[in-house]
Amino acid sequence: MAKASAQKKSVDAEENTRNPGAKDAIALLKADHKEVAAMFEEFLAGDLDDDAKDELAGKICQALSVHAQIEEEIFYPAAREAVSSDDEDLLDEAEVEHGSITDLVTAVEEHEDDALFDAQIKVMSEWVKHHVKEEETELFPKLLKTDMDMKELGAAMAARKEELMEEYDAASDDDEADEDAGDEKAADEEDEDEK
Repeated sequence: MAKASAQKKSVDAEENTRNPGAKDAIALLKADHKEVAAMFEEFLAGDLDDDAKDELAGKICQALSVHAQIEEEIFYPAAREAVSSDDEDLLDEAEVEHGSITDLVTAVEEHEDDALFDAQIKVMSEWVKHHVKEEETELFPKLLKTDMDMKELGAAMAARKEELMEEYDAASDDDEADEDAGDEKAADEEDEDEK
């Protein structure tokens, strides 16, 4: 059984190499980790003006929110079924870490010229780095020894991620339309006051 599982994982890995768009669950999560790390690095380099920082922070928050949601909805429940009770503490810790990171995401999303904004991003990057290290060095290796179907899980996670990204994009478009409408209304009111 273990040999068949190892052969399947080898075939899956080979298929991922031939079709880079088809990622197994761990490859998808690691790609997210790498993407967010690059965004944190860009933010923390200190070369961005305030508007660029706000925009990049928004992208970081969106990426982290989507990533956490697909892990919590799909990956962690499947992992809980696959691991022994001795290893569930890793999943418990991961979920607690998600809660802390989510609190910082909320603070960053709601910031208004907050003097602590840069510090919040720095702390968030450190917490994410810690979380990623534990997942990649402790949790993922244990999960690869289970009979989890990483390919099927990856497909489900990729589909859900796409849905969530579309929802975020639609919400962002709505927010921009609301801002534009608010700006127009303010300009109209200003014109009325001048008359």
